[in-house]
Amino acid sequence: MRRAFIACIFLALSTASPGAVKVTIDHNTGDAATAQFKFKRVPSPARNNAAANAKFKLVVGQLAPNSGGLKALTNGLLPEEEDQPHANLFFNDGSDGGRFLMDLGSAIEIMQINTYSWHSDTRAPQVYNVFASNGTDPKFNPEPDANTDPATCGWKLIATVDTRPKQGDSGGQYGVSVSDSSGSLGKYRYLLFDTIPSEDDDPWGNTFYSEIDVIQKTGNR
Repeated sequence: MRRAFIACIFLALSTASPGAVKVTIDHNTGDAATAQFKFKRVPSPARNNAAANAKFKLVVGQLAPNSGGLKALTNGLLPEEEDQPHANLFFNDGSDGGRFLMDLGSAIEIMQINTYSWHSDTRAPQVYNVFASNGTDPKFNPEPDANTDPATCGWKLIATVDTRPKQGDSGGQYGVSVSDSSGSLGKYRYLLFDTIPSEDDDPWGNTFYSEIDVIQKTGNR
């Protein structure tokens, strides 16, 4: 399994310190997992968010043939059940995940980055790094390959996310909200998501990502 550039994995449901990034994780199972993606603490997916008109590009890896593709992340069409491949983005079976780039079109002040997933088994947990950039660094590389640490080419690591439960069933519905205690993650145009399989005991560890929202600090939800 690809482990490059993963550091300080968050195992707790929420972590924070003054003026620091906070990763909040909710996990719905059983009847609590519905097509409305309602969580106790993480906001539900929002149609009106800064990612709705963003441009996406696959940077590293290959998507599964039955995946809904990059458009599945922001089209507002959420899965209606736990195993609905065409309503999710996921990488090829047996692969080491990959990277995809989100271009918001211009630099905006970001309040939250919210990610959602749903599956009955090991494709449910989310394991990823999210990097951000305003694109102005002279060393900026918008498409760092698998052997390049984005932090060396104009990217800032915003958060490392790992929703795998310490015990019990990993299946279900996950909501993750990345925020900052200051109220702003920063002003950025580009986001780079570096995803890693949740397990490598079999070929089916690549997460079913259902939606990604970017909430602008001054925007409406």
